[in-house]
Amino acid sequence: MIYFDNAATSWPKPPEVYRELLGIVSGEYGNPGRGSHRMALAASEKIYDCRCAVAEMFGSDHPENVVFTYNDTYALNIAIKAFSRPGCGILISGIEHNSVLRPVAALSKRNIHYSIYKAGVSDEEIIRDIKRLITPKTRIIVANHGSNICGLRLPIEKIGALVKEINSRRGSGNSSVRGKNPLYFVVDSAQTAGCAEINIQKCGIDALCSAGHKGLYGPQGSGFIIFGDKAASSADFLSTVIEGGSGVASIDLNMPSALPERFEAGTMSTPAIGALKKGIDFVKLRGAEEIYAHECALGKRLTEMLISVRNTKVYMPERIGGTVLFNYADMSSEQLAGELEKAGICVRAGLHCAPLAHKTLGTPEYGAVRVSFSIFNTRNEVDSFYRVYSNIVK
Repeated sequence: MIYFDNAATSWPKPPEVYRELLGIVSGEYGNPGRGSHRMALAASEKIYDCRCAVAEMFGSDHPENVVFTYNDTYALNIAIKAFSRPGCGILISGIEHNSVLRPVAALSKRNIHYSIYKAGVSDEEIIRDIKRLITPKTRIIVANHGSNICGLRLPIEKIGALVKEINSRRGSGNSSVRGKNPLYFVVDSAQTAGCAEINIQKCGIDALCSAGHKGLYGPQGSGFIIFGDKAASSADFLSTVIEGGSGVASIDLNMPSALPERFEAGTMSTPAIGALKKGIDFVKLRGAEEIYAHECALGKRLTEMLISVRNTKVYMPERIGGTVLFNYADMSSEQLAGELEKAGICVRAGLHCAPLAHKTLGTPEYGAVRVSFSIFNTRNEVDSFYRVYSNIVK
């Protein structure tokens, strides 16, 4: 079998991830933060170790600002809804996933407005379009750092600099925002965490959201938000999405005012979080730049091969990355993916939960076929894919 669906979830995982997952499930680990006995403390230590690893990888000096979630969708929902207020405005890009589009669409029914700024154009055009759309009521800008359907990326450092400039004019700055009119910057790094250097302080990010089971090679059921210092300084001012047990201040009817407990209601997944730490260790050892270079080399090779096949359309071929999107003229994407699966090749067809991105790229209503790589894929697999594809379209 050839697995080319790593944008959905990476496979295989590093061996140490599997070992850690099994070790925690079968070992003496209790409920983290729910007791002072040794098994509960052992679980809490596993989670804290991963919290520190996440903070270090993405440039945060405060592990407590790392909030664990089930996946990137939960993280984005929490961040967007925590920052939003009735009557505010939200800007999202034209390549956002449904984990952003659907929450803001739901909020639009509650007197919260959203607009879409350009993607797939130059950095300068993106910044100009954001400036054109922003109003005094705009409270959140969301940027998908890397598309889940092609190699397109957004300039998060430049957008972050713009957010900082606007906050300075509004008098919000980088300190506590209580009682002011702040602009928050939310970044979706589901496709770039693990294959890009991201520093939340340098980029001025107020909430970095990601999955743990993709480029960080953790298990499914792992994700996180890293809140920036500006947001963390007034965490009790941020709206909660889920309320429940936190292990502290149980008599209080409100969720704790401090991070991470404010957004971590209920029992955490110690196996998933503990194993995610091993995935992060693997990425640090290999290096995000090396991983990305490997994925891009495969993406470039496949793009060149596909372009050589008559009636094959590759979308954004100039944006080389670890994800390639294409169609063949005489077959639907689902039909083509089905034929590839018969030959033992796993890809994904359709709209990939990203109709905005497909609209930006101009794919047909049935979407397109996506091939996405990880560090474990090889040139030989790409060559095998090309041979199978060439036979199918003949």
